[in-house]
Amino acid sequence: MTAAVFAFYLFAVVLITAAVMVILSRNPVHSVLWLIVCFFNAGGLFILLGAEFLAMLLVIVYVGAVAVLFLFVVMMLDIDFAELRSGMARYLPFGLAVGGVLLTEIILAVGSWQAGAGVPLFDVLAGVPDGMTNTQWIGSVLYTRYLYIFQAAGLVLLVSMIGAIVLTHRQRIGTKRQSIAHQVARTPKNAVHPAQPGVGQGVEL
Repeated sequence: MTAAVFAFYLFAVVLITAAVMVILSRNPVHSVLWLIVCFFNAGGLFILLGAEFLAMLLVIVYVGAVAVLFLFVVMMLDIDFAELRSGMARYLPFGLAVGGVLLTEIILAVGSWQAGAGVPLFDVLAGVPDGMTNTQWIGSVLYTRYLYIFQAAGLVLLVSMIGAIVLTHRQRIGTKRQSIAHQVARTPKNAVHPAQPGVGQGVEL
């Protein structure tokens, strides 16, 4: 067994184990920490494939930003997990039934699907062209061959971000908000109220 094969099996086993622990951990903070372990091992697999740019991108972006954000959000939220688990036993049969139906549909769809005549199942890309680095090759393929898929993924992320903002935006009572239109429409006539106070009296506001 070569060193590359040993490293592949090591990263793969640790990755699968950490992914299972993300789901089975009772503490959400531990789940996020196991998720970070998944990202590091996935980066190791990318390095074995010769995609060092994707490996560094996975570590810098997902471990350095996304996973840390998950960790902060989980630690800052005041969630009553006992209350969330209280209704689990009541809805468990319904959840298992829905999951069983979805699993059956996936198995039937995958088992009965057949590609048409002359249609390749996998379209394998060639290796990195001569005189081009791995990063340049990924960028050229991503922004030419898979441009529409890349734009569609960005659109999905934009819609999800807007949906999260809409769901979390609430009108709080007693909070003063700035109204640009009201400020622009304000004139001295409706802003200044002339008064003639008597001796020893204050000005009416």
